[in-house]
Amino acid sequence: MEQIAEWISQLDSFLWGPPLLILLVGCHIFLTFYLKFIQRYVFLGIRLSIRNDSAADGDISQFGALSIALAATIGTGNIIGVGTAIVCGGPGAVFWCWLCGVFGIATKYAEALLSIKYRIVDTDGTIRGGPMYAIERGMKCKWLAIVFSVFTLLACSGIGSMTQSNAVAETLQKTFSAPMWATGAAEALLFLLVVVGGLKFISRVCGALVPAMAALYVLGCIVILGCNASMVLPALRLIVTEAFSMKSVGGGVLGVAMMTAIRYGVARGLFSNESGLGSAPLVAASAKTANPVRQALISSTGTFWDTVCICALTGVCLVSSALKLNPNPDFSQLTASELAFNAFDRIPYAGKYILAVCLSIFAYTTILGWFCYGRQAIHYLGGKLMFQVFRAAYIPLVFLGAVITLKTVWNISDIANGLMVIPNVICLLWLCRVVKSETAKYLWTGRIDEPDPECVRVNREGKAIDPDQMDA
Repeated sequence: MEQIAEWISQLDSFLWGPPLLILLVGCHIFLTFYLKFIQRYVFLGIRLSIRNDSAADGDISQFGALSIALAATIGTGNIIGVGTAIVCGGPGAVFWCWLCGVFGIATKYAEALLSIKYRIVDTDGTIRGGPMYAIERGMKCKWLAIVFSVFTLLACSGIGSMTQSNAVAETLQKTFSAPMWATGAAEALLFLLVVVGGLKFISRVCGALVPAMAALYVLGCIVILGCNASMVLPALRLIVTEAFSMKSVGGGVLGVAMMTAIRYGVARGLFSNESGLGSAPLVAASAKTANPVRQALISSTGTFWDTVCICALTGVCLVSSALKLNPNPDFSQLTASELAFNAFDRIPYAGKYILAVCLSIFAYTTILGWFCYGRQAIHYLGGKLMFQVFRAAYIPLVFLGAVITLKTVWNISDIANGLMVIPNVICLLWLCRVVKSETAKYLWTGRIDEPDPECVRVNREGKAIDPDQMDA
């Protein structure tokens, strides 16, 4: 097992080398400029997210789709993930994580738009969409669509289930001395109780849990910053200076510290906000929306809430709390869990319990959200029978994540995330003209509420339309 863990770690380091970082960050920056800083419309997306477009075709509401996406993104990546980035890449990783989120808004917008534009209706009347449909129908490259779907299923085992249950099990063990195997079993049972209700029931559960837990977590962070008031500015200064540090690591080449901060900041930023991963569009494609641009704007707000707000808040809390305990902390000698516990211990009496509750529910909703992503991928690959197998296999994965080592789990997640990025970013760059054309048609001309008759691409009988006939 130790040898396998070492191989996984080496593969993770190779995959997340300069080529993938350049591909992902380059896509973020390119789409930001190509779409004329689409980030400036993020508050329009927030306003649209609370308006119900019930007259449009779709399986779930716009807010329901956003809730599932936020459920999948606001999880351990916002707490343990940020802590892992600080431990492995130093405080400067927080800056690159935040910057990845700012530019990633453009990528999240583009991938959601394409997934909605190329979505179809299945023979059972269920709307199917996601990057695999954009790749197949937009790029005319079915084999790459299959590759993306397989990588999505791999990611479900890492970011979607095992990392979440692992973080919860470790937190509850430290807080309540709960056995990790018992936590894993409880999580698996709670997961089963919800998923049998289908996509609409999952969206209602996430819509109820996510806003409440996010509000509680943000309130806790604000209290921590108040307790650490004297260290907030030093923490911000340390984060920025370490982000551009040209120090060597272990006597090595100058600038390695900066590259390490970028690597872990971008990797954990992707883990948290999933921009470029192609995951959120898998459920955004099921939303009731008048046109692709409208839901794409709503989907892009997920990155804003997740990384630009919550991850940044978490990073400052963790670094300032470490500075409060030790003016010159060696972050590499700490663990992500220690950083989180030290920060929430700043809240008198209730701190560790707030952390345990927030982390547990965030992780639980992330497991539900990623199950929905895997659901779309498995339906693309094989239909209902394979879906039943997938649902049954997902349950032991939730349990397994609670009882294996954290480092191996995170490395598996990083690998799966990186593999998903490659076909998705290729599709985004290939079809970027389509994204710009749709944006110009509906957003830049002020026609955001105008319905697109081809947005759903279904007939009135609820039957799947042949892609060739739709294109014709």
